Parts: sequence; structure tokens; C-alpha cells
Amino acid sequence: MVETLSKNPRVTGFGTLHRSTIGRKMIMAVSGLAMLGFVVVHMVGNLKIFFGETEFNEYAHWLRTIGEPALHHEWFLWIMRVGLIVALVAHFWAAITLSRHDVKARPVKYQAKRKGGYATTLMRWGGVTLALFIVYHILDMTTGTVNPATTNEPYDRITSGFGEWYNVVFYTLAMGALCAHIWHGLWSAANTLGWNRATTAGFRTFAVVFALAVAFGFLLIPYSVVFGLVD
Repeated sequence: MVETLSKNPRVTGFGTLHRSTIGRKMIMAVSGLAMLGFVVVHMVGNLKIFFGETEFNEYAHWLRTIGEPALHHEWFLWIMRVGLIVALVAHFWAAITLSRHDVKARPVKYQAKRKGGYATTLMRWGGVTLALFIVYHILDMTTGTVNPATTNEPYDRITSGFGEWYNVVFYTLAMGALCAHIWHGLWSAANTLGWNRATTAGFRTFAVVFALAVAFGFLLIPYSVVFGLVD
């Protein structure tokens, strides 16, 4: 039986989906996977920086021309950004409402830490860390508001940004939070969507390896700048 948050037993369709705990978990899982898909593509694209400044800047320019002439310049990026914002809002909404429901269902706190409590706390604070990082990352690499680069070229923004030690430290912490979020989130999404019932141990290992690979792929760039492999 689906546990609902609404007192109206006649709610069906989307109403049942967003009013039930299972439905909200599904919304959080699907929105999380959508954002994960973007993260992976973004990470792979960033690795083109190792092919040199010219090719990386050409790649960044190409992103703004996707869909032309059917779409105008940068329309694809804006469509993608709107989709990501919708996924992010849905993800946070589901997480917050599920957390509130969990608190209401447990008005008296357990004296002993319940199983999974640490993971839940880690996900919550990790989510806050990532939200702050996203805002700073946009101001740094997208708009260039806080970036020390002297040009608007993407390659220059990356090398200049990671030339500052505090950016590297913050980026490292954020990627640590991302790794933990992907690890636990991918595992939770698989449970919610019923993907890992046959190979529980195998999927847990996959989630760990996948999360580490994504974090490693992102961290290659700032530390390559630090050690002079990219300049």
C-alpha cells in the first residue's frame, strides 16, 4: 500500500504521485538522475581541456551553437538550464517535504542513532554544500563575476580560477560532497525504482566506483592546473 501524505483517499494520477512518500521518492530519484546525466556529460566535456586551449575554447563555442539553425544561438543551453532548474527545484522540494514528513512521523527522537541516520545527515549537508557551490561556480566560471581571468575565454577562466588556492580547496570539498551524494543518491534511486533487487551487492559497488570516477574526473582539472600540467 502506498503511504500518502494527503488525507484525501480519492487523489489519483499525479496527485497521488506528489502526495505519497513513494511518489516523492520517485520524483527525487528521477530528478537526481537527470542532474547526474548532466554532471557526467559536463565532466567529460571539461576533460577536453587536456587537448589544448584552442580545442577547448572551440568546444565551449560549439555548445552555444547546438541546434542551429533550427534553434537560435544559445537556445539549447537555455533550454537545458531551465530543465536543470526544474529538476533541482523538484529534487529539493521532494527532499525537504520527505524530511518534514519523517520528523512528523517520529515526534520523539530516538536515543540511539537509527540505521541510515548518518547517511541521511550527510546527504542533507552535502546537498546544501553543493547548492552553495553551484551558485559560486556560476559566478566564477559562467558569468566570470568573481573570476580573476583577464579575458572571457573559457580556457582562461579555468586556468585563472584554479590558479587561486581557495578555489581549489572549495572545489575539492564540493567534489567530495558530490561523490558522497552520487554514491548514496544512486543507491537510493536504484532502490526506489527497483533496479538493484537482483544484484544488491554488485550495484552498491557500482555506485561507489561510479561516484569516485566522476569526482576524480572533475578533480583532474584543478590539480592539473596546480601542478602545471595545464596552464
